[in-house]
Amino acid sequence: MNDDIQISIVIPVFNEVKNIPFLYDEIKTSLNDKYDNHEIIFVNDGSNDGSLEKLRELSKKDSFVKVINFRKNFGQSAAISAGFEYSQGEIVVTLDADLQNDPADIPMIIDKVREGYDIVNGWRKNRKDKFLSKKLPSFFGNKLVSFITGVKLHDYGCTLRGFKKDVVKNLKLYGEMHRYIPAIASRIGIKSIEVPVNHRKRMFGKSKYGLGRTFRVILDLISIKYLLSFSYRPLQIFGSLGLIMMGTGFLSGLYISYEKYFNGASANRPLLTFTVLLLFLGFQIITLGLLAEMLTRVYHEGLNKNVYTIRDTMGFNDEDIDDRP
Repeated sequence: MNDDIQISIVIPVFNEVKNIPFLYDEIKTSLNDKYDNHEIIFVNDGSNDGSLEKLRELSKKDSFVKVINFRKNFGQSAAISAGFEYSQGEIVVTLDADLQNDPADIPMIIDKVREGYDIVNGWRKNRKDKFLSKKLPSFFGNKLVSFITGVKLHDYGCTLRGFKKDVVKNLKLYGEMHRYIPAIASRIGIKSIEVPVNHRKRMFGKSKYGLGRTFRVILDLISIKYLLSFSYRPLQIFGSLGLIMMGTGFLSGLYISYEKYFNGASANRPLLTFTVLLLFLGFQIITLGLLAEMLTRVYHEGLNKNVYTIRDTMGFNDEDIDDRP
């Protein structure tokens, strides 16, 4: 048996204590004897329901199980990013810990990666969620993301994905950007495919996501669009905004001049002041937001600083490494 790990399974965990034992058993069954060289990396994202204790038990019982324990809840993007960093497999598979992703689909995902795809995206074609609160917003959200990013997928929200090692080692995730991994990875040039996967109803626990995340998702989507289209050509977006502002000002000036010289109206109008104020404030806010986005990327990528801190690890060769930044 090759000493190199072939398959890494990365699972972010936040308060899923009842699901963990079932998830572990199903993953082991799906891997069976086909993938002897594997590792199962659970990333405990600040759970407070006993999930960490369950993960400790599994790590002691099974040497293939490894645990990354965050100091607090940093979010799913940070958890997946940590799993990517610590993973050693040639193929990395991610899935949720809530049992709605079916571990029985893992071999199919792996086989597709081995066919030559850099990323294999799961598509919850028959999604077992509520229509109004989950499926309908997801449908329109996926259409919007596909339109804005140019990467056409039916299901951006499915965590069940497979990756080649060289892809995950070149990804930096923060915010809510784990859902946009296919779009982010498109910057480095990848070959991807979307495959239907089984989706199941949640048996234990409750969903960690609701409509309240919509605003965060929209803001991250704006960032993604900027990074994909303008990060190397910032003058295009700033220049466009500047031209719009100058054009609007020019037309406004023509209108006011016409009113003044042909109709005798005063040029000093509250509407003019209000319009100019809105234009300048809007321009400044957008500009500051985009500059802040670029500074964030410099901070995380230039300094190579992670968006999480780890209390300890279990099952890795570097057991004594704690508090990794």
